[in-house]
Amino acid sequence: MTLGDKLSKLRKENNYTQEQLADVLGVSRQAISKWESNITYPETEKLIRISELFNCSLDYLLKDAEETIYKPQSDTDTLFLRKRIRERKSEKTVLGMPLWHIGRNARGFIAVGLNARGVIAVGLKARGIVSLGMLSFGVLSLGMLSFGLLSLGMFALGLLSAGCFSIGVFATGAISLGIISLGAIAIGDFSVGALSIGKYFALGDNARAMIALGDTEAAGSVFQKIGELSAQDITAVKQSLDTVVPTYLSWAKEIIKLFL
Repeated sequence: MTLGDKLSKLRKENNYTQEQLADVLGVSRQAISKWESNITYPETEKLIRISELFNCSLDYLLKDAEETIYKPQSDTDTLFLRKRIRERKSEKTVLGMPLWHIGRNARGFIAVGLNARGVIAVGLKARGIVSLGMLSFGVLSLGMLSFGLLSLGMFALGLLSAGCFSIGVFATGAISLGIISLGAIAIGDFSVGALSIGKYFALGDNARAMIALGDTEAAGSVFQKIGELSAQDITAVKQSLDTVVPTYLSWAKEIIKLFL
C-alpha cells in the first residue's frame, strides 16, 4: 500500500471527510485529495500530525508495504488510545464558528474536548457562556473549580456561587464567603449559618456580628438576641441595620429585612 492508500483508508475508518481532515490539519481539501492520489506528499510536520491523529507509526505511513498498524506496547497505551479524543468538526457554522467541534482543543458553538471553548463548552478545561468541566469559566459555570456569574462547583467563585467552598456576592455552601453568605460556616457582611460570622448581621446557631441573632449563642456589639424575636426585637433589628449599614450596601440590607 502507498502512503496515499493508507491515508485514505485511515481517514475513512475514522469517519472523516476530506474537508474535515483538511480543517484538522490546516490544509485545503485539494491537498488531501492530492496526497491520497500520490500526486504530492505531506510535509514532515503534517505526517507527524497524521500519525498522532490516527494512532499509527510514521513507519507504517512511509513504508510502501502491507504493515501492521501501530500496536500499543502496554495495556496503559491501549487504554489511552481507546479513550483518545478523535477530532470532529461540523461543516455548518454559527457566528463564524463550527456548529459543533469535538477534539483535544475544541472551538465551536458547542465544544467538547480536553480544552473546550464555545457558547456551550464541556471539557477538562471549559470556557463558554455555559461551561461544564473540571475547571470551568462562564456565565453559567459548573465544575470542580468554577468561575462565573452563576457558579456551581466543589470550589465556586462568582456573582452567585454555590459549592462546598464558595465565594461570591451571594454565596452559599458548606463554607461560604460573600456579601450575603449562607452556609454551615458563613462569613460575610451579612451571614446566615450554623456558625455565622458577619460584619453587620449574623443569624444562626452561633452568631457573631454587630447585630447577632443566635439560637444558642450570640455576640453583638450593637444588638444581640438568643432565641425567637418578638415584634419589638424585629423593629429594633431593622433600626440597627439602618444605623450601621453603609449606603452602598443598602440593597443587601433591604434583602435581609425581608426575611426578618
